[in-house]
Amino acid sequence: MKRLKLTAFVLALLTLTGTLQSCDDDDDDWEYILPTALVTVCPQPDGTFYMQLDNTRRLYASNIKTSPFKDKEVRALVNYTEDPYAPSTNTNSLPTVHINWIDSIRTKKPVPTLGEENDEEYGNDPIEIVRDWVTVAEDGYLTLRIRTLWGPGNTPHYINLVSGVNPDNPYEFELRHDARGDLGGYTGDALIAFNLNELPRPSDEDVKIKLRWRSFSGEKTTEFSLYLRPKTISNDITMPERSKQVK
Repeated sequence: MKRLKLTAFVLALLTLTGTLQSCDDDDDDWEYILPTALVTVCPQPDGTFYMQLDNTRRLYASNIKTSPFKDKEVRALVNYTEDPYAPSTNTNSLPTVHINWIDSIRTKKPVPTLGEENDEEYGNDPIEIVRDWVTVAEDGYLTLRIRTLWGPGNTPHYINLVSGVNPDNPYEFELRHDARGDLGGYTGDALIAFNLNELPRPSDEDVKIKLRWRSFSGEKTTEFSLYLRPKTISNDITMPERSKQVK
């Protein structure tokens, strides 16, 4: 197993495979190139880890004992194959898989609104949200595939989810993009995830997340239905490096 920093490559392949159809017998090759799933990597106190596949299902890795991301909880793209006959040290009877590769996603918490200073602190440059399978609200996380313009200088872009923008609704957020002056160039995608598990839980039902952002065609809004974890599960996060310079 290798931990590969290849998200930009994977995103390009996802774009291509959304428009191209296979015309030969090489489909097996794609099984190891494209991600199998989007997961939350959850380290445990005993040094082991599991992968939260969605709101209810978990996976255990047969070929890795400790998390590649150490004691940090992150969202990640993973390519795995089922490994039902592998010897297991899994004490929780979780489904066992063989990890072929895994790549962390930039994972962070929301930031507080600064009112009139939001533009200066968090930026207000245009950004698009690509609605596909990696743009999803699950396991207390909002994971977004974003699209914008990237210049040739590899300038870091800063993406933040601003909370507190509506005093009457704690589930309303603004997605802010600070391109740091890098406003031209080519169109490219990146992934970013936000841990929302510290939001209030009015009941056991999903909460409705409202998101606003400035797109290249003007202001946009959308909503996500989000399941929040029980408080007993760790909400630690990390901010790993990204293939695209997203911070």
